[in-house]
Amino acid sequence: MGRAEIQNSEIRCTMVYKMRAVIPYKKPNAKSRLSSVLELHEREEFVEFMLKDVVTAISKGGIEAIDIITTSAGSVVDDIEANVIVNELGLNEALNGYLKIVNEPVLIVMADLPLMTPLHIKEITASDKDVVIVPGKGGGTNVLFIRDPTSFYVKYYDSSFLSHCDIAREKSQSFEVYDSFLVSTDIDEPHDLVELLLHGQGLSKSYIQKRFGIEVSKGRVKLQPHQKFNSKIGEMVE
Repeated sequence: MGRAEIQNSEIRCTMVYKMRAVIPYKKPNAKSRLSSVLELHEREEFVEFMLKDVVTAISKGGIEAIDIITTSAGSVVDDIEANVIVNELGLNEALNGYLKIVNEPVLIVMADLPLMTPLHIKEITASDKDVVIVPGKGGGTNVLFIRDPTSFYVKYYDSSFLSHCDIAREKSQSFEVYDSFLVSTDIDEPHDLVELLLHGQGLSKSYIQKRFGIEVSKGRVKLQPHQKFNSKIGEMVE
C-alpha cells in the first residue's frame, strides 16, 4: 500500500476496501505523563515506535487501508505505510468529520496500544454487531469498530466508554464490549511501561528495554531504570 498525504480530511482512494482503520496520532510534546522517566526527545521517539507497532498489528490483522489523523504531516515518519490526513481540529471533531465521508466499516484505534496483536484485530472486526467497543483504563475507549460510520459519532474524553455505549443505544445500534487486558493497556503512566516490558513483543518494548528493566519487590513488579544520569534530580540512579 502506498502512502499519501491528505489535506483537510479529504480521502482519495483508488481502490474499494472492505474496511478502513484510522489512528489519531500526536507526536509534539507527546506523553507528558511519562516525563518523570523519559525526556521529551525520548517520548517523541517512543510514540513513533508505538505507532509502528499499532500499524503492524492492524495490517497483519487484515486491514489494508490505514489512515493516520494528525495535526502535522511532518510528525509521521516516512517508513510507516499509511495515508496521512492533516486535520487541525480537536479529536472528536476530526474523527466525526472522518466518519461522515467514509463509506465502509471503520476501526478507530488509539496510537498508544503496543500490546495489541493481529489476532485482536481479527476478533474485533469479526463481530456481527454494529459496533464493538474496547474499553481502556479509567473509563476510556481504546478501540471502536463501527460497521456503518454514517450512523454513529464519537465522544472521547471523560468517560468515553460509557458515552459510546449510550451513543450506540441512542442510534439503535447493536453493540458488544470486547474485553481484553492487552488492548485495554494504553501506555500513559510510568507503571504502564512495566506491562509493556512484561507482555510486549514489538519495537516499543525493544526501545523501553534499552532504558529500563523490571524489579520484583514484595510481590510487586516495578520499573527499574538502567544506570544513567537523571537530570531531574541531578544524581546517578541505578
